[in-house]
Amino acid sequence: METSNFLVLFTFLLFQTCGTSSNTMFITSSNVTCIERERQSLLLFKQSLTDKYNLLSTWKGAECCKWERVGCDGRNGHVVKLDLRSPISLEKIYYDQDLALQGELSHSLQNLKHLQYLDLSMNGFSGNIPEFLGSFQRLQYLNLSASGFGGAVPHYLGNLSRLQYLDLKTNFVLEDTYNYPISITRFILYFLTVDDLGWVSSLSSLRYLDLSGITIGKHTDWFHPLNKLPSLLTLNLAWSGIKTIPSIKSVNFTSLNSLDLSENFINSTIPLWLSNLTDLVHLNLFSNNIHGKIPDFLGMFSALASIDFSTNSFETTMPDLFCNLSSLVHLDLYGNMISGPIPANLGQLSRLEDLYLGDNQLSGNIPMSLGQPSKPSNPDQLCNFSSLVHMDLSENMLSGPIPSNLGLLSKLKDLYLHHNQLSGNIPMSFGQLSKLKHLDLSHNLLVGFLSETHFTNIKILSYLDFSGNSLVFNFSSQWIPPFQLHVFAAGSCNIGPHFPNWLQTQTNLHRLDISNSSIRDTIPEWFESILYHVLDLDLSNNQIGGKLPEFHGHSMNQFGGRFLKVNSNKFEGSLTTFPSNMQLLDLSDNLLSGNVPHTDGIMNPNLEVINLSKNRFTGRIPIHLCKVPSIWVLDLSQNKFSGKLPDCLGNLISLQAIDLSNNTISGVVPSSLGSLSDLISLHLRNNRFEGEIPVSFQNLTNLITMDLGSNLFMGNIPLWIGEKLSNLKILNLPSNKFIGQIPLQLCQLKALQQLNLAKNNIIGTIPHCFGNLSGMIFTNQINFANDVDYYVENILASMKGTQLVYTKTIQFLTSLDLSSNNIIGDIPDVLMNLVGLKNLNLSRNQLKGHIPMMIGNLSQMESLDLSMNMLSGQIPQSLIKLNFLSYLNLSFNNLSGAIPVGNQLQTLVDPSIYEGNDGLCGPPLSRSCSGNNLSYNHVGDDEDQIHDDGLWSYSCIGLGFIVGFMGLLGSLQIIRNWRVAYFDMLENVYDWLAASILVNLACVKRTFF
Repeated sequence: METSNFLVLFTFLLFQTCGTSSNTMFITSSNVTCIERERQSLLLFKQSLTDKYNLLSTWKGAECCKWERVGCDGRNGHVVKLDLRSPISLEKIYYDQDLALQGELSHSLQNLKHLQYLDLSMNGFSGNIPEFLGSFQRLQYLNLSASGFGGAVPHYLGNLSRLQYLDLKTNFVLEDTYNYPISITRFILYFLTVDDLGWVSSLSSLRYLDLSGITIGKHTDWFHPLNKLPSLLTLNLAWSGIKTIPSIKSVNFTSLNSLDLSENFINSTIPLWLSNLTDLVHLNLFSNNIHGKIPDFLGMFSALASIDFSTNSFETTMPDLFCNLSSLVHLDLYGNMISGPIPANLGQLSRLEDLYLGDNQLSGNIPMSLGQPSKPSNPDQLCNFSSLVHMDLSENMLSGPIPSNLGLLSKLKDLYLHHNQLSGNIPMSFGQLSKLKHLDLSHNLLVGFLSETHFTNIKILSYLDFSGNSLVFNFSSQWIPPFQLHVFAAGSCNIGPHFPNWLQTQTNLHRLDISNSSIRDTIPEWFESILYHVLDLDLSNNQIGGKLPEFHGHSMNQFGGRFLKVNSNKFEGSLTTFPSNMQLLDLSDNLLSGNVPHTDGIMNPNLEVINLSKNRFTGRIPIHLCKVPSIWVLDLSQNKFSGKLPDCLGNLISLQAIDLSNNTISGVVPSSLGSLSDLISLHLRNNRFEGEIPVSFQNLTNLITMDLGSNLFMGNIPLWIGEKLSNLKILNLPSNKFIGQIPLQLCQLKALQQLNLAKNNIIGTIPHCFGNLSGMIFTNQINFANDVDYYVENILASMKGTQLVYTKTIQFLTSLDLSSNNIIGDIPDVLMNLVGLKNLNLSRNQLKGHIPMMIGNLSQMESLDLSMNMLSGQIPQSLIKLNFLSYLNLSFNNLSGAIPVGNQLQTLVDPSIYEGNDGLCGPPLSRSCSGNNLSYNHVGDDEDQIHDDGLWSYSCIGLGFIVGFMGLLGSLQIIRNWRVAYFDMLENVYDWLAASILVNLACVKRTFF
């Protein structure tokens, strides 16, 4: 990297100056005599430390100037240099916590009054930075990076007025197995903070300052003290918690040639004062929240060689100003919102070696000009990217074909075009990229055939990823690739039906992914030979049969273990040995059987994921797994495990998901499981567990899912579920022997989205407070599958008249199931507040009363089952508002009246959904409605209007009758003639009726007597 070269060069030049600025030369061997007091100080310092690698083994004898890592003044023998930087690699320190020098820094060092150079970096010293370091008045170089000190950076470092180089960083970058950079911050457990940077302004000679990884307090003024350092050349404040950049117009540190403010929380536009730094060579603002446009003044920086603006929030097209930066070597705009095409005149950057434009919103096609030669035949044609070494356009929206001209980039080593929408074939010209080492075209829309021609001259290729495309591999069975891959990924490509023979030549593979690649084969004999080096193997989602290969080889990689995914195949037989050197082990969805064998050695202490589900394993749960507290996913579901659950499972303190569902495990659930405080998902469904739910489960306060259905649990539903488990989103207790009433405490579960208490012996009424279950009102659709890495949540729900298993779509299910109990009373109207419900099942209870009139409020409802109760009255007209309803069952109640007609309800034509309600009529039943039972034929909003009009009409008729009748009575009272005539008429009617009755009686008498 250019940055590293720059720092090495700068440091070399700087300390040439340091060595001669006072006519002093650092020496490690001379005829001068070591100062005895200083020798004794060094020995006391050595005695106070643990020296694991014997770095100080030469520190013996009388002449300390000959000791390694000690430099003396060539004139008088004073110790002027102490270089104790650990030679241990950063990777070894990070992964093994392997430190060279450890212990507390002895005060005896303060006797080295002439010290000019002190490097204590990459060690494990304890305590705070000692105060006596501020007494070294002649010190010019101080490096305490990753030295183990903690606490606040002391202000007395400001006494070092001659200091030119100060490095206190705790942030480093290393590369993993696949050459990806990893940012490592505070890899040793210590923390440095800065609460005041005023002391820095006293270091007037400072040229290099690195405080990366040190937490700068949010109220600390970092800018103004640094602005008083006119000689400063390099400033690194990465990962320091900085939130603001002052918006002033000018600065004093105009000599700055390297500025790194990456990985902070800066929320602003690019400051104007950057335009004063005309000597700037490296600028890094990676991973902040810097927004707005990229300023035009960047075009002024003629010496700028490296720009990293990645992972910010720039909203702009890609500016042409970059084309003015003729010295630019490294350009990184990854992770912004830059749109539009790549400027054609970027080709002016003839020195460009690294181009990162990944994770933006770049759309359109890749410009053909990227591959033009540097000396075009047309003088007016721009020189293009013939010097390009690294190109990353990943995670954008680029479409269209990959230009064949890219094959002309003869110096290209790394090409990343993954996660775009590129289509078409892979150009044959790729075979000419002889320098190519890393090629990632994964997750595009690429099609067509791949042949040997695509790799003709690619001899040093080590990383190849085609996964997530529809490519067909068409290689001869005799083909021998010219390269040796470390990584090969082709998931979802068509490689089968057999294992490709050319793979057996790749003896250095670290990662192999040929999942979902249409392989229908058994593991070939040669395959085991390449497994020795493979650390990450994915053969999932094929139809590979036969026995599993034995996984030996390296016991661990630098990250702690191996990844093995062979799930969703047809492997059969028993496991001869348990793969003990794994970090992730997924053997699920195969035909494996027999007992799970014990490990033949020590389990990998970094084992994290075990998935043996959907097989035919028998016997007891293997107790040897209890010895690995690092496991966070244990999925043994859908097997034939039996016996009791081991108490020792409570030792798995890192467990986040445990799934033992669909086995035949019996007995009482051990209370030790209550100690799994990190547990998020608990599945014990469909076993033979008995007794009460352990009281210790109230300690599982992080639980999101608790599924205990289809067991023999008994007793009352515990009150503490609602009082303690406030994070529950899924509570499934169906098909057990629970008794008593539904606890009101369940109403405290505000996040609850699924509640299933079906098929128990619950009595009492439905709590009215269920109307306050906000998780069923405001459906946030959290993806449960992402709550625990490498575990897919699964729930069995009674919905739409059948049992359905929900996995990846579980976030879309909001359900309340109280069916098959002895619940009495009405359906509370407040349940109609649960507008997010998609499934409501209250069937097979003893509910009475009416179906709530406002049931149409449940606008998301897909499945409604109120069957086999004692509900009465009419079916509410608002039911026709349920536009997503695809299942309805109101059978065997006492409902009456006309069945509403309209909208989605008219698609539910099965008459059995209304069976057992003798008072119902209208389609789809054969009983037609007559008289006042005429079928409704109103839909939508008109229904309420028509209903109101009918009521108004009947009111008017009634009112008219009353007014007319009262008018008649009033007239009879006032007008005498009308009154006499009216009563005469009544008397005549009376006489006629009486005579008719007498005549009819006489006729009846003659007939029968």
